[in-house]
Amino acid sequence: MADKNQRGGLRFSTEVLETIAGIAASEVDGILSMSGGIVEGFAERLGRKNLTKGVTVELGETEVAVDLKVVVEYGRNVPEIYDQVVKNVERAITNMTGLKVVEVNMYVEGV
Repeated sequence: MADKNQRGGLRFSTEVLETIAGIAASEVDGILSMSGGIVEGFAERLGRKNLTKGVTVELGETEVAVDLKVVVEYGRNVPEIYDQVVKNVERAITNMTGLKVVEVNMYVEGV
């Protein structure tokens, strides 16, 4: 979990950015869930909700790239869902942190 300077003493952890991106992506109609693999699934069965599940960020000094692993609703237009996910993630991260989102990749791991 890396911390980076954005303005003087203001720093954001990658976990904070992953949480913001995960919530923003989950709010899009057609995204059923974030996909995090075996470890996250085990933690959820133990009753711990992981808001960073299926999200990875790469953090620079003033920029961030986001990778999302998702499960989409069957029969939905995935390119349209992707476009909305990109808008939501970019808006949420930029509004909350001031960082510029340079890339959002979405990997569909299930329907």
